[in-house]
Amino acid sequence: MYIPDIYKNECQSEIEEFIHENGFAILINQADGKFWGTHVPLFLEKVEGKSILSGHIAKANPQALNFKEEQEVLVIFNGPHSYISSSWYDHENVPTWNYLAVHVYGKLRPLNHEQTIKSLKKLVDKYEQKQEKPIRVEDLSSRTMREALGVFAFEIEISEIQAQKKLSQNRDDKNYNNIIHHLEKSEDSNDQKVAFEMRKNRTNL
Repeated sequence: MYIPDIYKNECQSEIEEFIHENGFAILINQADGKFWGTHVPLFLEKVEGKSILSGHIAKANPQALNFKEEQEVLVIFNGPHSYISSSWYDHENVPTWNYLAVHVYGKLRPLNHEQTIKSLKKLVDKYEQKQEKPIRVEDLSSRTMREALGVFAFEIEISEIQAQKKLSQNRDDKNYNNIIHHLEKSEDSNDQKVAFEMRKNRTNL
């Protein structure tokens, strides 16, 4: 991913939190001579000091049929994004787009059935913890759990992370604050989130 230095995010804790909060990612590899992408929930964890992404897709997915041990894949995590009108500046300029995104590269390792069940438990636990009556994989019937036979579970050992935080860092305080003001007036949730991230990124305002 092309990242100008001013927008590069190299704070590991911020990146890990971003992945945790924006876990519905796009998994990309090559299948049948072309690029394939699958939208899939993933979770990040440390295993023996290594950063690992875990998840699963349907075995019937052509992408799964072309996965190979140690194959390099790309995972894209998208965060909030907003159009930035140049009418918000105190000078003539071009409009742009503010956004947060993380690209992760790594090598994929298929999981066996026992490992698949453990991975499913961790994923379900992550997203059920906010529910009023959370379900547990351990409590599901054997009939329901037969569906696990239809998934291809995997781990991705992370080899490289590219994180971009494009939040108008190239603007002076006056114009930066004007952008926040206009975004906060919007009823769009993405605009509100970008404004929040901009305030976090320049705490002197």
